[in-house]
Formats: sequence, structure tokens, C-alpha cells
Amino acid sequence: MTFSILSVCTGNICRSPVAELLLAHALSPVADVQVESAGTGALVGSGVPEQAQRLAASRSIDASMHRARQIDNSLIRGADLIVAMAREHRRLIVESLPAAMRRTFTLRELARIAEAVEPRLPQAVAESGATSAEDGMRAGVALAAALRGTVEPPSSPEDFDVVDPYRRSDETYERSFLELAPAADRVASYLEAAARYATSR
Repeated sequence: MTFSILSVCTGNICRSPVAELLLAHALSPVADVQVESAGTGALVGSGVPEQAQRLAASRSIDASMHRARQIDNSLIRGADLIVAMAREHRRLIVESLPAAMRRTFTLRELARIAEAVEPRLPQAVAESGATSAEDGMRAGVALAAALRGTVEPPSSPEDFDVVDPYRRSDETYERSFLELAPAADRVASYLEAAARYATSR
């Protein structure tokens, strides 16, 4: 059964589509994964700005076909994992659908949690009974949610967020990408490990 990820920012043209494409690229060889993105205040129908396209291309990602869309509760309900680009997006998602709380993180928050809890991942996957890659990843999300409160937060809450580069300088786009891409890589690595533990049992 498909494992679904929803990536969320404000306009759905800079941060969330790049995260969507990075995660999809990293996880496509691993399992049946569907990655989508949406915005809390989407610039519906708009494409990815040239600066963000160029940065995505540095990772062999083509963002030229993306078109922004607005988030809704059906997208939230359908996602096994929701990665928000900032705390404001996470808050809006959980306010819209409180049941999504245990599946919703900021991208950088989840990367930080993954770093801390991954040693417990083999046991968590085994105890979940997962035997498919997709169920292994669901067990990984559940572990991250269960241990979220035990992971020391960053010194600044802003470190949970990816800076919004929209209509800002090329340097801000670069800063945003340098916050986003390593976090997406870390999350993908964590999910890949969860999938691997499930299928090697």
C-alpha cells in the first residue's frame, strides 16, 4: 500500500515543491511512495521561481513542471507523513485536522528527531510487525511521533523552520536551500532505513 508524503509551505512555489521533489527522488528506489505538495496560501497555478529551479537543478531535480495548489483536509487525511516547512504551517495543519498531529512535523524538526531516535528504529519496526517497506516507514513515523518530546530542541525555535525566500535575494534562496536539502536528505535516509528493516526481517 502506497506510503504518502505531503510537503507544505505557504505559496507552494519555493520550499515545499523542492522538498517534494528531493524526497520523491531519494525514496523512489525504496518503496511505493507518493510525494505531493501544497500551500496554506497557495499561489494556485504558479510555477517555481527561477532561483529555486536553479538550486533544485544542482541536485539533478527538474522543478519546471510544478504548479502550485492549495492544501485541503483531503490531502491532510491522505498523508502518512506531513512535512511542513515552518512551525506556522504545522500549526495550521493540526488546527485544521487535529488527528494529523502525530503525522505532522516541520521538515527540520523531523530530521532532528530522526538523528536522535534512529538507533531505536530496528526494534520499533520489529515490534510494529511491519513486513513491507511502506509499513516500515509508517512505523518510523510513529516512533518519531512517540519520542518527539524526548528530543532536545534546538537553541532557537527558528531552527525548526526553513526560511521563506519568496521575492527575496539570491542569497536568501541559497540559505533556504541549504536549510531544506540536508533536512530532506536526513528524513529520506531515516525512512529508507525503516523500509529496509521491515523488508529484511
